[in-house]
Amino acid sequence: MATISLKSVRKSFARTEVIHGVDIDIEDREFIVIVGPSGCGKSTLLRMVAGLETVTSGDVHIDGKRVNDMEPMDRNIAMVFQNYALYPHMSVFDNMAYGLKIARTPKPEIEERVRATAKLLELEPFLARKPRQLSGGQRQRVAMGRAIVRRPAVFLFDEPLSNLDAKLRVQMRLEIKALQRQLGVTSLYVTHDQVEAMTLADRMIVMNAGEADQVGTPMEVYKDPRTAFVAGFIGSPPMNFLPATTFAPGGGNDGLLKGLTANPAAAGNNRPTIGIRPEHLRLCDGADGRLSGTLQYSEILGAESLIHLVLGDGVMLTVRQSGNAAVPEVGEKCHVTFDDADVCFFDSDGKRIAG
Repeated sequence: MATISLKSVRKSFARTEVIHGVDIDIEDREFIVIVGPSGCGKSTLLRMVAGLETVTSGDVHIDGKRVNDMEPMDRNIAMVFQNYALYPHMSVFDNMAYGLKIARTPKPEIEERVRATAKLLELEPFLARKPRQLSGGQRQRVAMGRAIVRRPAVFLFDEPLSNLDAKLRVQMRLEIKALQRQLGVTSLYVTHDQVEAMTLADRMIVMNAGEADQVGTPMEVYKDPRTAFVAGFIGSPPMNFLPATTFAPGGGNDGLLKGLTANPAAAGNNRPTIGIRPEHLRLCDGADGRLSGTLQYSEILGAESLIHLVLGDGVMLTVRQSGNAAVPEVGEKCHVTFDDADVCFFDSDGKRIAG
């Protein structure tokens, strides 16, 4: 297997820098997810590891070897794309065997590898079929099988589930994670879907405008976001952000913030933003409320309900509660409370204020 190391990796197109120096060391057998919105540079970063994009500056190492100047075929990597990239005129068997044939692998070994991989992926009944005779999930398995038979040191996944429907995405997520653990191959996986990132990753890289805003395990990133961007991107529904004026004298909720522990760093900051996750808010009686607002609409989702309030100063607030709890009526006045320990502070640049 292999380790991957990125050292101050940058990428520019002409005078426009799109990757602003990414550093990470990836352990052998680790599953790393690169997550972020469209245009943040996550696929560009993956393609530099693959050798499909040149590195403007910095170094990429795979298994201790600097690979900046190596061709993709020499890096011992296999890539699974969003669009499957299967040969329509070839059977499933031939699609999976094609890379081995190009590498002049002996026919008996090709037969053994393809059939073993087909059994692993439950593709044995479909080996004689053409891609057009397969479902989307089966085609994605074939694309994965084509990568697996090569026995690479590194798997690279570029949004492989984006073309699948929601139910199939959940199923394939589980299969990819189980396969990666079974095969023990170091993997880099790109997605814009934070649910995929949370469920698949050993660690994740949260990309924002070409920068790695945070690297950590899913729960580290969720519970201790370093920036407002990370706090708002990771989590569904996202974190609520409230301006400090919400709690200031004369604000729409004047006097309702009771006993919030003063954060010296936040107090000395110019207009900090306060962040609270929806699940950390609770509807309560008026006497216990620290915020109040009017119910604008609610989403009843079965196991849970999302309550959307508009505060007196026009700020929106989302409360997540159990599906068994009563849901107020639209237009009803609601009171909300929370625990001091669940509050985050961010400065005017979106950086987390420690405290």
